[in-house]
Amino acid sequence: MKARIPGDMGGGNRLKQLQKMQEDMIALQEELDAREYTVAAGGNMVRLTMNGKKEVLNLELEPDVVDPDDTETLADLITAAVNEAIRRVEDANREEMGRMTAGFGLPAGLM
Repeated sequence: MKARIPGDMGGGNRLKQLQKMQEDMIALQEELDAREYTVAAGGNMVRLTMNGKKEVLNLELEPDVVDPDDTETLADLITAAVNEAIRRVEDANREEMGRMTAGFGLPAGLM
């Protein structure tokens, strides 16, 4: 028994559309990987820059936040900044990929 694919799916035209979408998604992923996101924590006492590949590019600390007797607060602020940067990267990726896949009725993470 042959599997039936609903509709004609446009034959070669549909395949070309999918190939174009794949090329566009690769280009978009490269663009997203190159983007930089800067976040701050602790009232701007800790500033962190991360790229779209979730690599930390820069970490700036205000001198007042560096207290040898309270390293726990500094660690908490750095953790908060890293987590916020990761959220921003993932939100941007999900939004951009969602726009691209919307015309095909696919969820953003499928391709």
